[in-house]
Amino acid sequence: MSISSGKVEQLKVFASKEKSGTGPRLIIVCGLPGSGKTTLAKALESRLRAVRFSPDDWMKTLSVDLYDEERRGKIESLQWKLGQQLLVLGLTVIIEWGTWGRSERDTLRLEARALGAAVELHYLTASERELFDRIQRRGVENPPIGKEELSAWFKLFQAPTPEEIALFDEPLVADIASRWDPAGNEYSQE
Repeated sequence: MSISSGKVEQLKVFASKEKSGTGPRLIIVCGLPGSGKTTLAKALESRLRAVRFSPDDWMKTLSVDLYDEERRGKIESLQWKLGQQLLVLGLTVIIEWGTWGRSERDTLRLEARALGAAVELHYLTASERELFDRIQRRGVENPPIGKEELSAWFKLFQAPTPEEIALFDEPLVADIASRWDPAGNEYSQE
């Protein structure tokens, strides 16, 4: 998918008016289901006037099975192509894919840096029990995620190490995590 040259010029004008002066930025939101990725990504999207890419949102809109990994991969690939175009325009892009593996996070970081973008990593975690409780409370998956499934995913997930985290830029909004309200499962406003 490509954007026409006329549309690119319109987007450049828009981007020049809307940028916060920080230049292009990729924000990767990393974690397992129930860790708060969507909540954080939406808060950052609003606060930074960013473009958020979530395969779950697109799959729901297209009535695609959330567990269809082949289609998920295609949607993530399309989202990343669009995200790269937005980074070239100097915008802030949020990737909310979970990014369970180090190699996936490395690829995103290196490709975004090659475009001149700063890259943040927001890693969200909770105990396996807390993740399961949150998933049950939200009740959006159909079929529901079972304890065995979550346990297997917990073992597969490659949590970012301190050495990996050091490869990323400091977040533009460092205080947002301190405003997490676990009782309301949301971020409080300033």
